[in-house]
This record gives sequence, structure tokens and C-alpha cells, in this order.
Amino acid sequence: MSSNPVAETVASLMPRAKQELTELVAFKSVADFGQFPRSESEGAARWVADALRAEGFEDVALLDTPDGTQSVYGYLPGPAGAKTVLLYAHYDVQPPLDETAWLTPPFELTERDGRWYGRGAADCKGGLIMHLLALRALKANGGVPVNVKVIAEGSEEMGTGGLEQYAEAHPELLAADTIVVGDAGNFRVGLPTVTTTLRGMTMLRVQIDTLVGNLHSGQFGGAAPDALGALIRVLDSLRAEDGSTTVDGLTSDAVWDGLQYDEEQFRADAKVLDGVELIGSGTVADRIWARPAVTVLGIDCPPVVGATPSVQSSARALISLRVPPGVDAAEATKLLQAHLEAHTPWGARLHSEQVGQGQAFSADTTSPAYEAMARAMTEAYPGQEMQYAGQGGSIPLCNTLAALYPDAEILLIGLSEPEAQIHAVNESVSPEELERLSVAEALFLRNYAAG
Repeated sequence: MSSNPVAETVASLMPRAKQELTELVAFKSVADFGQFPRSESEGAARWVADALRAEGFEDVALLDTPDGTQSVYGYLPGPAGAKTVLLYAHYDVQPPLDETAWLTPPFELTERDGRWYGRGAADCKGGLIMHLLALRALKANGGVPVNVKVIAEGSEEMGTGGLEQYAEAHPELLAADTIVVGDAGNFRVGLPTVTTTLRGMTMLRVQIDTLVGNLHSGQFGGAAPDALGALIRVLDSLRAEDGSTTVDGLTSDAVWDGLQYDEEQFRADAKVLDGVELIGSGTVADRIWARPAVTVLGIDCPPVVGATPSVQSSARALISLRVPPGVDAAEATKLLQAHLEAHTPWGARLHSEQVGQGQAFSADTTSPAYEAMARAMTEAYPGQEMQYAGQGGSIPLCNTLAALYPDAEILLIGLSEPEAQIHAVNESVSPEELERLSVAEALFLRNYAAG
């Protein structure tokens, strides 16, 4: 860490940051109220609201969004005529999954081997702490030079669109000159990275029917059309021999010209088993950031245990298609549906239903905000230059904000580097990354204000 007053202040605040993250991680704030108490999410929202009030934020409010969750808003006024920056994070988290697979309790922040473990430590409660650290460091060193809005979402992981709908109904609320989304991550620990693209997504539930009911496979098998077999054929048509995604009419040869992802490093990050090949063609970065990718998320069919010798009359699958920037998600949905219908064998009846969709996102990296962030990250990470990377996932709010505020600059940073294992068991955050990125954000706000 470079020796400067902002960095020294953040370093001195790290014990407090750990205590606050401990308190925030303790809330089981999963926005699935059929499985987790609503009171846990409401408690986390109140914690965030209280933290903003303690930092002098005005107009702090718990916003009831249309999906039944709460987002937390606050406004910190800066000098007269100053630019406005919106800082985003979310306090809701993924379910802990198999709690017995965690080495330490998922909702108790635990330090081990130089990292802090707990659900949401990186994704994205750590992002909220990052914003607080940056603002505190600036207040201790001359003041915050911009107007700051903070929005902390309560249902990002559920993808129910509550905040997007609320923002569309109240377009003035989140208006800003620049938006910093604290829900991404460095490409690797110690390598400062801004995520410049997000793949979009469409999701289809597909059902194939061939018979009025199941039949005895000994009496009818060989002539009676098997719905599960038809579904397997359809799903197989979505991939080429090398595993590349093949949807009729959908281009899949784009290239990524930014930061590259070493294949061996990707194998290690993805924990690919020895001897198992990666799928697709082109560079790893091409495959995960610049090209479409289909995934079969689930199949409804009889389990192996208890299966009977039957020809199946019906089978279902849930299919996800990630689409890169430049591809309209609605058009990709139509192409996917047409492909499935064209490749359904034996005249089987296919019904597809769209159950989710989000557009891809691409940032303008030539903007003044990117230049200000590049200088900030170089100072916060001595000897390193800011890198541009893509992300295979989607953050629908980015597209909503880009549509509402077309002149706003959007930057994506955060704590979800590969070692964080977000969405998996034993999620963790690097306290060094939290410290350095908090310094970078503080310096960015100062650089951006100076123009």
C-alpha cells in the first residue's frame, strides 16, 4: 500500500471494518422468505440505514420495492456545484447451501489463513463496508468532494427486479453523473480490475410430450416415442462436438481484446478435474466474456433410485443462455425457441416458456470516470495498472440505470475475485483487497471531483 494519508486512514479503520462486517454477516439476509425469516433481511436493512445516518447521510429511507423487499437509500451532500456519484451494493446474500460443508459457520465472520470467511463477506456486504471506508477516509482528509448517493439493494441475488422497478417508477431518485457498482471483483487478488462488460441472460423452461401416459418399456419400447430421449436429443443440439454453444442464427465467434485468462489458471479457478477438457473454442476470455453460452440448469425426469421400466411420456428442462454485449436478449430468446422447435425429433410436442431475461451491458471506457479510476487504482496498487475484464454473469440493474441515465458513467468494481468463492460454500473476502479497493474508491472520488 502506498504511503499517503488516505491509505493510512483506511488502514487504521480496518479493525472497525472487521467488526462491522461481522455484525452485517450475522444477518441471514436471504431474500427467500419461504426459507429464511423476513426479519433477518429487515434487520440488515436497518443496520445499513443506521450506518448511513451515523456518517451524516440525509434522507435515509427504507424503500419498499415491488417484490416485497427493502432497499436502503441515503444522500450525503457535497460542496456546492459538485458532481454526484451513486454508490451501489446489496445486503442480501445467497443461501448458505450445505452448512455442513462450511469449515466455519456461514453467518459468523471467521478469520482463517489471512481471509475473512462468511456468507456475503465478498458478495456483497463487503462492498457496503468498502463504500463506508472510502467515505470515512475522505472525511478524515479534507472532506468528501462530491455529492454521494448510496443505494443498498435487498433482493439482487433473487433476481426479482424489485429495485429496477422502483428506480423506473422514481427515475429522479438515483440520478447521478457517475455510478460505482461495488458488486464485481478483481481478476485476481492484487490486480486492480474494472469490469466493463456483462453478459445478458435468457432462461427457458422447456417441456416435451409424446404420449398420453408412461408405457411399459418391454411392451412398447422401440416404437413408442420416448419424451426423455427426445429431450436429450434437443439439448444435445445446443452444443457442437467441442462443446461450443450452437443456437441456429446466433453468432458465436466474437473475440475478447482485453485482459486474457490463462487456460491453466482457469482450470485451477474452476476446479476442473484432471483429464477433463475445457469446452468451446477460442481463448478462455472469448468463451466466457464475448460469446453466448448455454447451460442446462435442471431436468425433470424420474430419479435413478426407484425408476421403473417405462417409456417416459413427458420430460422438462430449464435452459439458460448467456448472451454477450451486442446481442439483444429478446432476439436471442426467439432464436433459442426456434432452434429448440426445429431440433425436436419425431414430431414430439414442445412447449417453451420464458422465465427470466436480462440484457447485456457494456461500459464506455473512454469516459473521464475511467481515467480517474485508473489513476486511483495505480496509486492504491503500486506497480499495477488498472485492467479491463468482462464478467460472464449479469447485473440487470446496470441496464436499468444505463437506460434511465444515458449520460451517466458506470464503473463496476468489487471484492468478488476468484478466491472469494462467491455463491459457494466457504465464501470469503481478502481484507487486503477490502483495504486497497477502499483506498482506490476514495482516491477515485477525489480525482473525479477534480476533473
